[in-house]
Amino acid sequence: MSQTKNHTLLITGANRGIGLEYVKQYAEAGWKVFACCRNPEEAEVLNVLASKHTQVSVCALDVGDFVQIESLARALAEQEIHLLINNAGVYPSSHFKAVDYDAWADAFKINTMSTLKLAEVFIPHLVKAGNAKLLAMTSKMGSIDDNTSGGEYIYRSSKTALNMVVKSLAIDLQKYGVLVAALHPGWVRTDMGGPNGLIDVSTSVNGLRRVIEQLTLEESGKMIGYDGKVVNW
Repeated sequence: MSQTKNHTLLITGANRGIGLEYVKQYAEAGWKVFACCRNPEEAEVLNVLASKHTQVSVCALDVGDFVQIESLARALAEQEIHLLINNAGVYPSSHFKAVDYDAWADAFKINTMSTLKLAEVFIPHLVKAGNAKLLAMTSKMGSIDDNTSGGEYIYRSSKTALNMVVKSLAIDLQKYGVLVAALHPGWVRTDMGGPNGLIDVSTSVNGLRRVIEQLTLEESGKMIGYDGKVVNW
C-alpha cells in the first residue's frame, strides 16, 4: 500500500477501537491527522499516540453537537482535508417492546445526521484539497438485504438511513469532485463489536485503507467492506 505523505485526515470517534487504529496507521504513513473525540482529556491512549507523532492533533468534537462541528470547521478554515472519515457512532441495544425512543433520536443524530452536517461544513476544506474523499463508517447491520435476524431497531435503522445519506451525498458532491462512500469494517473485536468479533482492528483498518486508496469516483455512493467487496444494502 502506498504511503501518501503531506495529506491530511480528519476522523471522528478517534479515541478507541477502529478510529484509534485509523489514527495510528495513517500517522505511521506520514499523514497529518486531526483526531476528534468527545473528551480528549480522557483519551489516554490517543494522547500517548499524539505525543509520539507530532503531526497528530487531538480535537474535541461531539458529532451530536452541530455547533461544535461548525466551530471546528471555522477553526480549520485554512486547512486542506484530503480524507474525512466519520467514524463516531453509538449502539444502544433495542428489541421489540424494549426500545428507548429518546436514545433512538440521539442515535439518529450521531449515526446518521452528523455525516451530512460534516459534509455541509467541511466541503470547502475537501474542495481545497482536490480529489478528496468523505467516508462514513456503516455496518452490514444497516443492510436491509442482509437482515435475517431482526431486532436491534435503533442501530439497524440509523445505519440504513446513513447509507441513504451517503448515496445522496455521492450524487450531490459529484460536481465538487468529492467521492463519498460507506465502509463496512467487518465484525471487529472492539468495545462496540464485542469480544466475539471475527477480526481485530489492525486487520480491519489495513483492509479499509486499501479500499480507501483504491476508491474512484465511479464507485461513489457504494457500501464497501474492508475486504473490498460491495455490500448490498
